[in-house]
Amino acid sequence: MKICIIAEGSYPYVTGGVSSWIQTVITNMPEHQFIIYSIGAEKKAKGNYKYQLPANVIQVEEVFLDDFAEEEDKWGRTYKLTNEERKALKSLIDSNQPDWETLLSMFSGNKIDSAINFLKSRDFFDIVHEICLEKYDQVPFTDMFWSIRSMVLPLFLCIKHPLPQADLYHSVSTGYAGVLGSLGKYMNRKPFVLTEHGIYTREREEEIIKAQWVKGYFKDLWIQYFYNLSNCAYKHADKVVTLFQKNKEIQIELGCSPNKIVIIPNGVNREDYIDLPKRGYRDRGELYIGAIVRVVPIKDIKTMLQSFAIVKQELPKAKFFIMGPTDEDEEYYNECIQLIESLQIEDVFFTGEVNVKEYINQMDVLVLSSISEGQPLVLLEGMVCGVPFVATDVGNCKGILLGELDDLGEAGIVVPVMQYTEMARAIIQLCQDEQKRQLMGEIGKRRVGLFYTKRSFIKRYQKLYEEMVKSVWQE
Repeated sequence: MKICIIAEGSYPYVTGGVSSWIQTVITNMPEHQFIIYSIGAEKKAKGNYKYQLPANVIQVEEVFLDDFAEEEDKWGRTYKLTNEERKALKSLIDSNQPDWETLLSMFSGNKIDSAINFLKSRDFFDIVHEICLEKYDQVPFTDMFWSIRSMVLPLFLCIKHPLPQADLYHSVSTGYAGVLGSLGKYMNRKPFVLTEHGIYTREREEEIIKAQWVKGYFKDLWIQYFYNLSNCAYKHADKVVTLFQKNKEIQIELGCSPNKIVIIPNGVNREDYIDLPKRGYRDRGELYIGAIVRVVPIKDIKTMLQSFAIVKQELPKAKFFIMGPTDEDEEYYNECIQLIESLQIEDVFFTGEVNVKEYINQMDVLVLSSISEGQPLVLLEGMVCGVPFVATDVGNCKGILLGELDDLGEAGIVVPVMQYTEMARAIIQLCQDEQKRQLMGEIGKRRVGLFYTKRSFIKRYQKLYEEMVKSVWQE
């Protein structure tokens, strides 16, 4: 079959858990053809792939959220929208129950010729004006107009880019990707599968609350808008795949039908980690602490660094290796470098993007300090190699490390988010107890072998794809 995978802010431009997951799915299903529909932030990333595309990827469609030009078309054009269409567009912005059937009908037709032209139209102006009068009469109209325009522009850019024909649409997040999956189903009457690794709306909500670029009185508007996009995907998906029970409960709370949700955990292949480089020579008391992570704010590298400053006082021969790309957010990376200098920490090494398998077996302890996660593949990679973790209590970290499906014991230590003192204590505890590290490492290996294998994860997706397409044929 021909499967269109719709990715937002990940594959094939960015390394990380979601991108690795997509690469694994495609590589292990050579019987199917795949189309990649990728939504990226900046056009400068076009064609700059971080992954070697497998042979069964037959097409790549790239949409960039900064790829628009101010056409010469004049302001004030009229699109002759019906009253129902105007209400539907307004509901997308100022309601928690948008009329998605009318919106998808509009998006799938030719009435809206381009994103920019529509956002210059009299129709859009009138909709924003009406919202202002009803709910934001104390807010300057120009602030409201340009804020709403910037809010909906990415969605309109995505929906006006041609959506490829496929036998099945598979979005790997809600948001814009989820709306496009819904649109593929609506236009082509094909099944739509949604996989959520983390909870997209919760992540966007955290970002908006902290964001300086969103004024206080617009934060609620932006947050509700992203919830609306996610609800579109929940409503139209034939199956919603999540990775663990806690996420399923959140999805139900956000409005997804429990009958649609299936749990398919991530998995790794134990054989891929057998012939790793053996541990090199160490000076007495020398300890290697590692983090396999992108250097971006949501991974909270600063908490790691603050914790290592405490570790270094207790264990002066400890070394810290941060393994992952540093160019995704260069400003944040520079802030991390400045923090190292201000704390006067020695023996911190940013390796950049590397083959993790060359490093992972060298580590005594691995660390994850994320503010938000789904079910991190990096935990499974470390566990299959027998390396214990100190991780924040986000996503499924506690379930994986402490065991939600077994009573094998602990494969690591879970600490609160952004609590660098507690993280440091946990790292020191493991570094000073080799026997405990070995025991946790063995428990981690056993847990992965029982519950988190790549073979099981791939087989379940193969079966899901077949069932979805077969159901359409039978209709």
